[in-house]
Amino acid sequence: MLEIEVLSRLAKDGLTIAVAESCTGGRICDRLTDIPGASERFKGGIVAYSNESKMRFLEVSRDTIRAHGAVSAECASEMASGVAKAFDADVGVSVTGIAGPGGGTPEKPVGLVYIGISWKRERATFRMVFEGDRKGIKAQAAEEALMLVLDFIPR
Repeated sequence: MLEIEVLSRLAKDGLTIAVAESCTGGRICDRLTDIPGASERFKGGIVAYSNESKMRFLEVSRDTIRAHGAVSAECASEMASGVAKAFDADVGVSVTGIAGPGGGTPEKPVGLVYIGISWKRERATFRMVFEGDRKGIKAQAAEEALMLVLDFIPR
């Protein structure tokens, strides 16, 4: 299971993780906390579904929301660094997107997801477009976020 690999890698490197979720609604946190002993590496998570909660709890700037929207690389990046700071974690991971069935536009279609990762002074964002229904998009986004954490943390 991917979540076991993530927690094992974090343990090997003595790192901790925190998660900020919007469109995935807590799926990543749920997967991590299903693993016994996760509390040694998993510091906590925030489901920040509204723009207000992103700004209040994750320090996403109002200017970022205005200029780029909540579904953007900029917002995902700020969410990742904000959650790492909020929980004093080494690694922050965030997910924001449009799970559908409504809410999509030609520029930001249903299935568009941005994943942000913050580690030390580095930040990275990834743009993905998933297909399927709401549950499927949420599941794919959570899976991809965990895979990207593994790819991002040095071996």
